[in-house]
Amino acid sequence: MGVILKPIITEKMTEVSEKLNKFGFIVERDASKDQIKKEVEELYDVNVTSINTMVYGGKNKSRYTKSGVISGKTKSYKKAIVSLEEDETIDFYSNI
Repeated sequence: MGVILKPIITEKMTEVSEKLNKFGFIVERDASKDQIKKEVEELYDVNVTSINTMVYGGKNKSRYTKSGVISGKTKSYKKAIVSLEEDETIDFYSNI
């Protein structure tokens, strides 16, 4: 398995990909931009122009139930936004 864990397919990311030709991926926490670029180019047969990465820390969450307060934490993850050349695109729905 490579450094890319899964693509981000949300309403907001779909709109950004249609307008700006940028695609989002959840990646391994220790992945570098060079590793991400290499894997995206191999998997989707596209040319990557730039990559922006950001690390999200987990948030503390709590909820009130009949048996008391339940506390927990959401996962932390690293997100990569990949910009492609003008005439290229990635179709995540082609193999469904």
